[in-house]
Amino acid sequence: MINREAVLHIPRSSYSYPYAERGFCFRIRTAKGNVKKAEVMVGSFYGWEKRDTFLMEKVATDQLFDYFEYLYDCRADNRLAYCFRISDGEEELLYGENGFFVEKDTDVDHDRTDFLFFKYSTINPADIHRKPSWVGSANFYQIFVERFCNGDPALSPENVQPWGTEPTRSNFMGGDLPGIIQHLDYLQELGVTALYLTPIFEGGSNHKYDTIDYGAIDPHFGDEKTLRELVEKAHARGIRVVLDAVFNHCGFYFPQFQDVLKNGENSPYKNWFRAKEFPLSTNPTNYESFAMGPFMPKLNLSDEGMRSYILENVEKWTRCGIDGWRLDVADAVECVFWRDFRRVVRRVNPEAIIIGECWWNSDAWLRGDMWDGVMNYPVERPSELYFARGTISAQDFAERVNNVRMRYTRMANECMLNLLDSHDAPRFINLCGGDKRRLKNAAAFLFTYIGMPCTYYGTEIGMTGDNDPDDRKCFDWNRENWDMDLWQHYHKLMVLRRDNQVVQYGDVRLWAENEMLVLRRFIGMGRLFRMSVVTVVNNTEEDRTVSLENAGGMTDILTDEVFPLADGKVAVTVPAMSARVLKTNPLF
Repeated sequence: MINREAVLHIPRSSYSYPYAERGFCFRIRTAKGNVKKAEVMVGSFYGWEKRDTFLMEKVATDQLFDYFEYLYDCRADNRLAYCFRISDGEEELLYGENGFFVEKDTDVDHDRTDFLFFKYSTINPADIHRKPSWVGSANFYQIFVERFCNGDPALSPENVQPWGTEPTRSNFMGGDLPGIIQHLDYLQELGVTALYLTPIFEGGSNHKYDTIDYGAIDPHFGDEKTLRELVEKAHARGIRVVLDAVFNHCGFYFPQFQDVLKNGENSPYKNWFRAKEFPLSTNPTNYESFAMGPFMPKLNLSDEGMRSYILENVEKWTRCGIDGWRLDVADAVECVFWRDFRRVVRRVNPEAIIIGECWWNSDAWLRGDMWDGVMNYPVERPSELYFARGTISAQDFAERVNNVRMRYTRMANECMLNLLDSHDAPRFINLCGGDKRRLKNAAAFLFTYIGMPCTYYGTEIGMTGDNDPDDRKCFDWNRENWDMDLWQHYHKLMVLRRDNQVVQYGDVRLWAENEMLVLRRFIGMGRLFRMSVVTVVNNTEEDRTVSLENAGGMTDILTDEVFPLADGKVAVTVPAMSARVLKTNPLF
């Protein structure tokens, strides 16, 4: 019997959305292993009697559910009415707007059947999530600016420490924008195509998440001219530049906050913050702030003056030629502000990416009217458990990641910033207990999965670090200290991502087989994979073999080893604690 309680479809969500002006994605969820066949019946909003029926494909499985999907060509009429037909081999049901029904119900009076079906009354172009065209080929590289390179010692703070000093939460090493400019050739050599810089606006700390002036580059990093030089020279090398910004809160010494602290209700900026009462007090704190304590007051972006001040500066910096924004603590900010923010940014640069920081389910912000993607911590967490710690199985990992992917539309998934580590987390190599084989396996998945892979500066050369502040060490520019085997691994994966359309835009299937993880990216139909890249990860201490169908022969881009086609299949042996990234040798 069909498990009715598990069946789910939500109109105008990741289960039902236009991915192009004349293309539409249908999804339905069913209990795991329960439904053998799922179809979608589609007709015109004004002509249900001319409906067609299409077989759906099971595209993902998680711990509890299966997900079926069909991509529909609606060029003939984009005013859609639809329902689903599901079968477990014995029972068959239709599922629509008001739940389950049977085929004979569609033959009753039209006025009644009209309420049986889901509706998408029309596809308006403005409602489609327009992602930047370049996200598929993006190899992001996150730079903690203060620790990457001291390119101009004249900019350094008076209390700057020698480069490579043990990091603390308050010391300075002198990293700056000229230091990044000086190493753009290195980043290009590695295969980087996009930079994500931690905040560069004036702040009092080494991390600059305590903004003092949204309209000025921190003087220890450079100035507006330096930023424009960085953007121009990065673009000349095919590298885009994304800035980090904090609009949830400011620094304690933000002048407008200091004015309120001094003048209370008489300050013209009193409504720029969220005061509970006046005068303001820091002990105890009687205004809202970030995390704990009084030092990062929360901004009130519902206030017109506050909102205008921020958006004017957003427009100013976007006009410097940057390619997008990463938004700190973005889930704590008013949604109405993000819609205004998107309009300002996209008016200046229609190809700008907008990435929110949200560590949990972010579907509400990823409908195309606020952000494009998020830092994909819900995929990073199972990556830590599977690749680094080995505490979950390949099947458990695949199911967890499939669950995350099914939360979102294809456009949102392509705009995810996929990461293993960052300035807010320990270095992944530390989580691996120093075992770089595990890091290499995780990187092989990262660079071939859907979304934008992001490398935290120095991961590619074997930099280590525990939690903040140890994860913010100075980059070691002495190549004699680099792990060149790891560097070459990252380089090969970045080149694949930069140049191969399959891993940029291909469809996704992720599963476990013989205790190994298998990720297939492909362009083609059904079982005929015209172009394919398959990543097979063996995160066990034993050699294992997997059989892949219709592969047409494959070559491992990491080792150049060739696996020929035999009897319609390719048998691939993966040594213990290693990965194969297999590029198809097409049959036609």
